[in-house]
Order: sequence, then structure tokens, then C-alpha cells
Amino acid sequence: MNEDASLAREGTRAEQISELGELSIRSWRDGEIQTIALRGEVDIATAGHVEQELLRAEATDAAAIVLDLGELSFLDSSGIRMLVMADARSRADSRRLSLRRPPESVLRVLHLAGVAERLPFADAA
Repeated sequence: MNEDASLAREGTRAEQISELGELSIRSWRDGEIQTIALRGEVDIATAGHVEQELLRAEATDAAAIVLDLGELSFLDSSGIRMLVMADARSRADSRRLSLRRPPESVLRVLHLAGVAERLPFADAA
């Protein structure tokens, strides 16, 4: 058994950071909560990487998955689709997904797309 697997089983915090051009994905588990923090731009080139990280988190036994959008600077239609699909999977499963609200400029895009009110934001407006 490798060290990463044994750390995950013991419940200690493990962290993974991916740098994808204009997007940084930081993912870690702390107890029962898996957090995925995004920094930069989610677009057609990076949305699939975020989707894969979400799917990886969904496949675990984490009680909650938090997608932190607090440091996003840009979100295109690919990113919007990724968020809507992740929310749909969560609603069909155990509703483990919650979102940390993005900056106002990104939130405006979600409002214009008509999806902001449907997404599971955990923090107040």
C-alpha cells in the first residue's frame, strides 16, 4: 500500500494541487469534507479537469463536497454546464455538493445564464 492510500484511510488531511494554465485546482480532504478550490479561469480547456476532480470526489465516502468558487476570475458556458451537471448528480444522489459563492463578476454570469438561483450555494448572498 502506498503512503497516500494509508493517509487517506487514516483520515488525515491530504492535498493535491493541479496547475492548468489559467486555472489552479486545489483539492483536499479534512475529515468528512472534501474541498475543491478553484482559482483562475474555468473555460472549455479546463472545465473537463474540474469535472474529473468532482467525479473523483463523488466516488469517495466524503459526507460533503465543497466546490470553492471564491477565487474564480472567469467562467464560460463550459464551466456553467459543468456546475449544472455536478448539481444534477448531487441532487440524484445524496445532495453532498455545496458551492462557495464566486466573485460578483462570475456570479453575474451565472445569473445571466439563469442558473444562479438553482445552484446549491452554501453561503449567503
